[in-house]
Amino acid sequence: MRKKALIIGAAGFVGPYLAAACQKNLDADVIGTKLEREKLELNAAEGHRTEVLNLDIMDDKAVLALLDENRPQYIFHLAAQSSVAYSWKNPELTIDVNVKGALHLLEALRTLKEKDGYNPHVLMVGSSEEYGRPQTQDGRIDENHPVHPVNIYAATKACQNMLARIYAEAYSLNIVMTRSFNHIGPGQAPTFVVADFCQQVAKIERGEQEPVIRVGNLSAKRDFTDVRDVVNAYTALIEKGQRGETYNIGTGKPRAISEILDKVVAQSNVEIKVEVDSQKLRPVDVPIIDPNTVKLRSITDWQPRIGIMETIGDILEQWRVERTL
Repeated sequence: MRKKALIIGAAGFVGPYLAAACQKNLDADVIGTKLEREKLELNAAEGHRTEVLNLDIMDDKAVLALLDENRPQYIFHLAAQSSVAYSWKNPELTIDVNVKGALHLLEALRTLKEKDGYNPHVLMVGSSEEYGRPQTQDGRIDENHPVHPVNIYAATKACQNMLARIYAEAYSLNIVMTRSFNHIGPGQAPTFVVADFCQQVAKIERGEQEPVIRVGNLSAKRDFTDVRDVVNAYTALIEKGQRGETYNIGTGKPRAISEILDKVVAQSNVEIKVEVDSQKLRPVDVPIIDPNTVKLRSITDWQPRIGIMETIGDILEQWRVERTL
């Protein structure tokens, strides 16, 4: 019988890409969860099945019941309030979803293992934001780098990571964790920088916005990986990652936001000016984040395959076709 992969929080940006990767890389049928108000369609590859179920991870009994009934061999925990900017505006919701929601999953796993030995492979997705300001001169960060969150979202993800490690060690649960650096691609909401730039360019090209892109801090350097590469790393890690360990996921090639903006504008067919918008500036921003991914590559054959220009071109084309997400 084919294995099952459960994606908790599949209605977000990454979910549909991960569902496709689970079918291709793990030969698994896919169950994706969403909130009742969210929309989600998962495409089934030939010979595979997909299913979409409603789940509120704030309901601990519902989380336990879903795992007990379906017994997936793989569980990917994506459910999160993932916007750094929004975490400043609504810290309580961010803590509820990212910390309490993760705890409900961990408790369900512990309960079922103690009940009858059920112990699936679990991937808890974290963030590079957990590291905060790099303590190295070149901004290079490996998994042993001290964790020092500088925003609410990062603090919740650091807490999730610590909880997952504790449960993995205390109860011998098959949990691995990631600290995923910025990932981008078609379908990402414009609350994230590359999608924001591309949406603005598409609006300018259609005459819906004056020929000015409004931006935040352009000097910050971030590592951008295509989401289609990221989900391949997730499926590799859930099989090959070591229990209780954390793995960086990124290209290892940080780029200034100004460089990303230049590449977006270069693919436009109109002249565009750039203006700084104070509303897009964060209370605290980290100047450079640069991942060391040796640990990931030492146990998998993963490497990023999609170049930045191809990714930007795909995002821009999506916004040219779709006016809203």
